Amino acid sequence: MVAACATAGSPVPAAPEPVWPHATPPGPAGVTYPTAGPGPRDPDGTQPPEPGARPHAAHDAPTTSRAGTGPEPSGPGPAAGPTAPVRPLRAATTRTGPLAPGRATPATSRAGTGPEPSGPARPLRAAATGTGPDRAAPARPDAPAARGAAARPPQAGSAAGPGRPGGRGLRERLEAAWVGRAVGCLLGKPVEKLPLEGIRALARAAGNWPLDDWFSARGVPPALLAAHPWNRRSAPTSLAENIDGMPEDDDLNYPLLGLLLLQRHGKAFTTADVARLWLDELPAGRTFTAERIAYRNLLLGLEPPATATHHNPFREWIGALIRADVHGWTNPGDPAAAAAQAYRDATLTHTGNGLYAALFVAAATAEAATGRADVHTALRTGLAAVPPRSRLAEAVRFGLRTAADETDFDLVVDRLHARYGHYHWVHAVPNTALIAAALTHADGDFTRSVCRAVSGGWDTDSNGATAGALAGLLTGSPQRIPHRWTAPLKNRLATTVPGFDGIGFDTLAHLTAQEAARS
Repeated sequence: MVAACATAGSPVPAAPEPVWPHATPPGPAGVTYPTAGPGPRDPDGTQPPEPGARPHAAHDAPTTSRAGTGPEPSGPGPAAGPTAPVRPLRAATTRTGPLAPGRATPATSRAGTGPEPSGPARPLRAAATGTGPDRAAPARPDAPAARGAAARPPQAGSAAGPGRPGGRGLRERLEAAWVGRAVGCLLGKPVEKLPLEGIRALARAAGNWPLDDWFSARGVPPALLAAHPWNRRSAPTSLAENIDGMPEDDDLNYPLLGLLLLQRHGKAFTTADVARLWLDELPAGRTFTAERIAYRNLLLGLEPPATATHHNPFREWIGALIRADVHGWTNPGDPAAAAAQAYRDATLTHTGNGLYAALFVAAATAEAATGRADVHTALRTGLAAVPPRSRLAEAVRFGLRTAADETDFDLVVDRLHARYGHYHWVHAVPNTALIAAALTHADGDFTRSVCRAVSGGWDTDSNGATAGALAGLLTGSPQRIPHRWTAPLKNRLATTVPGFDGIGFDTLAHLTAQEAARS
């Protein structure tokens, strides 16, 4: 996913729907949803807008701090549980004010940012953009973590509990998931933002349709390239003829940040912890859509969940979904705990369907991480974590049914675009439906999973990344991913997330498995 802001003449983002009203819907054990009254766009508070409804006009875009979309969550997310009080976010981000009660005396963090300074802090904007006095160089991410002395509240399905998957098998599955995420993202990068007909035409011209390999400019007529140019930022590093390792992308940056979050704060992290980590370690220029708006809101002094709602028309887009994998990876066999973590992460930036998409992916990933589930079981588990009457749940169900009904995946994609084409191409509803359909139709095969997700259009690199991560996890080992996909990556990931540039996917799997084993 890249910067994709609504511009003049572009579709207006569909209005966010209120959180699940009145009652707690069914879901995995331990998952509960905040309750709220009816919102202004569905007066009875029970039925979200139909997926084919006319998009709201431009004047409906958010203009107030709550964007006029009705109630937002007022309580903790699913199975969040009690957490230790934390100092106000503004004080924390500027490194002033007391430490949270129950925390240990400051010590050097895993990323090497050093102890909390006792003197004047850098200005908040300087801290976020990396200007001002230099910080100490970050240590390697596998350095010992700084952890509070006080015990954290127990989580559902603790990693120490009986039957918890782990060991070498989990590490191999996690390596396959990291590799799969990179493959799917890289496959989708050159055609991101292209219309569906452009993606199909470019692949056909190269003799690569149905899509089965990396995109290439070889054999593509110049006139077709002029009509449907590759993504100008991505093509130099993502076409078959020039791939050399995995280039930087936000679809990999956010899982790295999620791993760093768990290394520093453990599984009981709070949304405020996510915000502080972003301000410390995420360059503002590497954020897009809802994440960029939330980042700006943090700089303005707002705290979660207002960061997700204040002047944020992108809060139901795909950004929270692409951050969810790491929460499933670190809770194998415990989809409720995975969804709870994804909820606390997502509420910094997203509401409604944008948040539900993260729950879906986290829970499905946790189920797949056991090594015992097939793709269909994993997807059903993910769907059980989503409010069943939400637009997101309806779209996922439609994707699953359509993929089961049609043998030709092009027809599946055509039906998805006919039903959800009125949404912006980065919105969570159509993209999550496509991911579910692609994984279902591929029936667990890695190549078919990533190729179907990318060939369906919309947010191609993010969809490929999520489908590739789940399909890779289900292979059980990176050795079971075809060589043509893994060889060009050279076990090397580029990123601006401190301490991770040039890291190998095998090392990332080891670090992720360490966090999965922590209680």
